[in-house]
Amino acid sequence: MALGDNTKGYETPNHPFQGERISEESSLVDRYGLQNKEELWRAQSELRGYRREARDILAEQAQGTAADDAVESAEFVAHLQRIGVLDEGDELGDVLLLDVTDVLERRLQTVAYRKGLANTPDQARQFVTHGHVVVDGRRVQAPSYKVEVAEQSTVQFDEHSPLADELHPERAEANE
Repeated sequence: MALGDNTKGYETPNHPFQGERISEESSLVDRYGLQNKEELWRAQSELRGYRREARDILAEQAQGTAADDAVESAEFVAHLQRIGVLDEGDELGDVLLLDVTDVLERRLQTVAYRKGLANTPDQARQFVTHGHVVVDGRRVQAPSYKVEVAEQSTVQFDEHSPLADELHPERAEANE
């Protein structure tokens, strides 16, 4: 990875004042209920890492230098399918077609919102950070937690949370 151990884990835009980029980022921040653009930049950096890995593997396959190209490619694609960034049947070349929304859709905050546990992405973030949401029986308080496909069906309210009650006032709007 190009980023060292002492870096912040994401790259900021090269040109800070581009109106079109700023409005696009703002709409993504609003749509996914992100706290700030830093979270978006982290997702973009994660996506860049996936693309870089795919390009490296494809280049090795084209050169025919590595003997275990097929194994490495299959493991990488299987990892991306497990975390839900790629669909079943997608191949290594499909990684280059991914968008940042594919990464953002796998966040616990977004999965909880899409499952109907919250009325808005911001409310889903609040429920997660306050410890009302569990994944596979474990309380997860990080909205950025990447939910694997196998775990997606286990995302629910904690049984000890007041929100587990169907008649809770915050849930009443979702039930109507």
